[in-house]
Amino acid sequence: MRYDAAFFDLDGTLVDSVYDLYIAMNLTLTDLAFPVVTQKLVEGWVGNGIETLVKRGLSGDMQISEHLDDALAQQAITLFYKHYDEVVGDYSALYQHVETGLAALASIPKVIITNKARRFTEKLLDKLALTHHFQFIVCGDDMTKKPSAEPLQFACTQLNVSPEKAIMIGDSKSDVLAAKAANVDVIALGYGYNQGENLADFNPEYLCDNFLDIIPVLTQR
Repeated sequence: MRYDAAFFDLDGTLVDSVYDLYIAMNLTLTDLAFPVVTQKLVEGWVGNGIETLVKRGLSGDMQISEHLDDALAQQAITLFYKHYDEVVGDYSALYQHVETGLAALASIPKVIITNKARRFTEKLLDKLALTHHFQFIVCGDDMTKKPSAEPLQFACTQLNVSPEKAIMIGDSKSDVLAAKAANVDVIALGYGYNQGENLADFNPEYLCDNFLDIIPVLTQR
């Protein structure tokens, strides 16, 4: 087997969670008397952690406003955490074939590496009955977020696997750049939250459109 470990992003890779985020975002904006935003906008903003997502919501744009007040942003982030904690996992669903694919890869040690905070990650995984598939999870508040190499390097160390024998599976530029920085191969999935960017431009080792397509990559000899 070519790879001894597989690292998975969560949102946009295993789980379609945007509706939870969309609900929490608009509850937060309504609390602050800001204009609500569309689900499509929220989907385009996902991928860089909750703090950045909330600031984009306040700005009404992918580009965070340079005039955004820090105190307002912190108030909004606190409100978002409260609302998201109430709905996380309620409207989320696994992408097609994820359960089948993870079961087929049972013999490979697997780790989730996400920019989502641990309190929300654990709740989401429990609600969707995914936790048992993974050796452990690395979350956005554990250490530096992707696109930093640090969480991937940490996972390699914990599993005692060299980077050349690990592979990252994700749906965003952050996943690809983190893998490149860590000297880990990467599969870029085309169906998730890529913020409108063509992931082929970042030269992943593999591009897949279906979750089941990762199985022959991970099990090749």
